[in-house]
Amino acid sequence: MAINSVMAAALSGLQTAQTGLTTVSNNITNVNTPGYAREVVQQAPLVAGGIGSGVTVIDVQRITNHFLEQASLSASSSAGSASIISNLLGQAQSAFGDPTQTSSYLNQLSTVFSDFAAAANDPASSLPRSQVIDDLTSFLDTTQTVAGSLAGLNTQADTQIGSDVGQINQLLSQIATLNTSITSAVAQGTDASASQDSQGQLISQLSSLMQVNVSTQPNGSVVVRSSVGQLLAGPGGSATLTYTPSVSGFSGVTVVQPADPQSSTLAVGNGELQGLLSLRNSQIPGIQAQLASYVQGSVTAINAAHNANSAVPPPQTLTGRNTGLDLTTAIGDFSGVTNVAVVDSGGNLLQQVSIDFGADTMSVNGNPATPFSASSFLTDLNTALGGQATASFSNGQLSLSATASGTGVAIQDDPTTPSRDGGQGFSQFFGLNDLITSNQITNFNTGLTATDDNGFTPGGQITFQIADASGTPQNTVTVTVPPAGTMQDLLDALNAPIGGVGQYGQFNLNSAGALSFTPNTPGGASIAVTADTTQRGTGGPSMTQLFGIGASTQAQVATAFQIRSDIAANPMNMALAQLDLSAAANNAPVLAIGDGSGATALSQAASAATSFAAAGSLPAQSTTVLQYAANLGGSLGQQAAAATSASSAAQAVQTEANTRLQSVEGVNLDEELVNMTTYQQAYNASARLIQASQSMLNTLLQMVQ
Repeated sequence: MAINSVMAAALSGLQTAQTGLTTVSNNITNVNTPGYAREVVQQAPLVAGGIGSGVTVIDVQRITNHFLEQASLSASSSAGSASIISNLLGQAQSAFGDPTQTSSYLNQLSTVFSDFAAAANDPASSLPRSQVIDDLTSFLDTTQTVAGSLAGLNTQADTQIGSDVGQINQLLSQIATLNTSITSAVAQGTDASASQDSQGQLISQLSSLMQVNVSTQPNGSVVVRSSVGQLLAGPGGSATLTYTPSVSGFSGVTVVQPADPQSSTLAVGNGELQGLLSLRNSQIPGIQAQLASYVQGSVTAINAAHNANSAVPPPQTLTGRNTGLDLTTAIGDFSGVTNVAVVDSGGNLLQQVSIDFGADTMSVNGNPATPFSASSFLTDLNTALGGQATASFSNGQLSLSATASGTGVAIQDDPTTPSRDGGQGFSQFFGLNDLITSNQITNFNTGLTATDDNGFTPGGQITFQIADASGTPQNTVTVTVPPAGTMQDLLDALNAPIGGVGQYGQFNLNSAGALSFTPNTPGGASIAVTADTTQRGTGGPSMTQLFGIGASTQAQVATAFQIRSDIAANPMNMALAQLDLSAAANNAPVLAIGDGSGATALSQAASAATSFAAAGSLPAQSTTVLQYAANLGGSLGQQAAAATSASSAAQAVQTEANTRLQSVEGVNLDEELVNMTTYQQAYNASARLIQASQSMLNTLLQMVQ
């Protein structure tokens, strides 16, 4: 071999060793750089005419493993979702306070019921009554605070979603820009590893925000898609995401893909963004619905007892709440017997009208009964009251007023066959003597049956937004009220497979006249109302208002209550006595100031079976108020604990996935030390070969001379 050939071979070895040392140095420098993939030098022999003439560097290759990278990205997405859910659910649980503390929110009603028991021992005193008002006010005020905290979590989620969407847009744009740099470098045969490492870091950040699938193209660029294949970034550019928060419906993220002007709902799949959307659209509204169900059930139990009582002296006027119904329909669904009494200031009975809804008759002061009809109920009742009192009905409200000053009205159901409509007595159904009131419809037990006229104006429309189990919007369905018909006709329209929600679930009317939606599969679709032009009668409520459809409508119930104004101003107006109509036979007062039996009944409302609608993760149930509070506290604790456990598990999986990825792609200092030693020795060997060649050349030159 010629001396020049030896020197050329030695020089190629020297250059290759130098490249190897530079690569090792780069690896060591980036040992702690996130997303950095170690590099190795790919060598090959130089052969000319079948004779080896040195060594060359084919490529400086990044060591990557697509399977482990995708596993790491998936684990990062799961950890991002679980972490944010655990964080916000922990805050939601904290809003309710520590259930082990007697002063915490879920224990406050126990104090109220104890106050009623204390008032029963001294019903003529204003002090125990004032204590009831104070503690009940505290409960309602704390409800406002808890509801405000939950609403604040929704706002927090909205803000964070907007921030995440902005960050995702920026990351996608940077990934697409780096694609251009990488493809250009590969085409020119230059090193693109720095750009690829930077791109890997961006993709890693992106995976914590949403689930992505990444594929590397032959030209070195990457294509990033969503969990269902929506193009997010590629050689053609990057997608643009937009977040649209909703007041009553489900909030969603839309995407405009590169080279496609049409927007579509983004399938986030997983990651912090999906966790926030799930919280915003499903989990937090579920907790809000649980709070509303608790408050609504508690108010129902207290008002049921208060409506069975009377103040002493009784109020001159009893004005009910807006039932949202016409009087004919409401009266037509009643059964049992109730009594309307007019009482003077001394508690003496002036007039008694016994109304038998089963027989459709009225009896005045024990005289023979006369018939009435639902359509003429108001006229017949006024006739029976004989001028001692008058009844009126307007805007869904029934009102009874004693005529003479100093006289009042009291109502009592028959103890054997009490009146019932929607599971409520006459006074309770109309809210004639509620202790806790609201200026909106909060009682969704309408008493309506499938055969009742639905009363909604034909042609009105209600628009439902359909979401999957995670709260991701899927579809929009608009249902039109059919021509005048029954509630069954309305249910058929709502549940129609085409033009209704029948593909996703069914609306059902229970025995109390409450309307509820049940998905076709457990944990399936959920609904929200985005628009409602329906109206029951002239100026009446919409379908959403009457039946409380949708989580946002239900959530509003929690903050809609206040103590009746005249009772808040004067606790002596609280109804703590009970009407004793049998005393009239002995010419004795039917109401007495020292009677605390009504207060006892109010204290016992804590143990009365009360119906609670399905809300969040809690099913519909009939239980006591205090037991439901315990169930609610347990549900909150279970959700928070499960979220914490899921977050810990996801973090562990992410750590393991990253460890395995690093074992392949990461820098091992011991391995790099061996490589450095190897390249140093190769460098020294090549240098010595050059020196030897130089010596040989010098010797030859001397011999020639």
